[in-house]
Amino acid sequence: MAILELDHVTKSYPHSKGNLIALRRVSFGINEGECVALVGPSGCGKSTLLRIMAGLVPQSSGQVLYKGRPLNGINLEAAMVFQSFALLPWMTVLENVQLGLRARQLTPEICLKKATFYIDKVGLDGFEEAYPRELSGGMKQRVGLARALAIEPKILILDEPFSALDALTAITMRAEFLDIWEDREVPVNTIVIVTHIIEEAVELADRVIVLSARPGTLVEDIKVNMERPRYKKSPAFNEYVDKIFSLIA
Repeated sequence: MAILELDHVTKSYPHSKGNLIALRRVSFGINEGECVALVGPSGCGKSTLLRIMAGLVPQSSGQVLYKGRPLNGINLEAAMVFQSFALLPWMTVLENVQLGLRARQLTPEICLKKATFYIDKVGLDGFEEAYPRELSGGMKQRVGLARALAIEPKILILDEPFSALDALTAITMRAEFLDIWEDREVPVNTIVIVTHIIEEAVELADRVIVLSARPGTLVEDIKVNMERPRYKKSPAFNEYVDKIFSLIA
């Protein structure tokens, strides 16, 4: 059973020449325990769709169902990791990671325990008192990931989380991300990720949702039948990449 369902979701914005349609009648479901990637041409509404799924932006028509019920407002059981890190520069790593926990009015002791646990999980043990200006891009993104994981969401939503990193750091972060997802000590097991890199989608996801150019519509829902770790030079990997590229192109 799908934990999250989109039923003919359309999103439009006011425009000087009428409504600008960003998404048109998009329908698919996400099952618990899946990693689903959204890919498509630039400007096709991928990030908008993520925000609709998180309840940050309302759809213009259609319906979003979470655990079988209409999602109205922000989904408090979802957490989001942004491309731009979105850290508060005047707060330390520990304080940034505790933000979501404190918003849930947990005790200081629980906030500290959870934040420390997830800082260690993302490989930043020893940097608790560092400020964002003292961190590399990869370390900043680890803080953003720890902050999202710390509230232990039912769904983790990532908007191009590795695109601002250099190529080598991005490769390392993807591998570490898969390790965290498979870690039984981390309860987060349902993931939705937007990426413009097709190879990244095939490497990470169980399913790849391909969207058309604006207005974004569902082109194909592709199940990636490959065991992990996935080797980029394998024929099967390249077949998936070529198929998705042909659909987008």
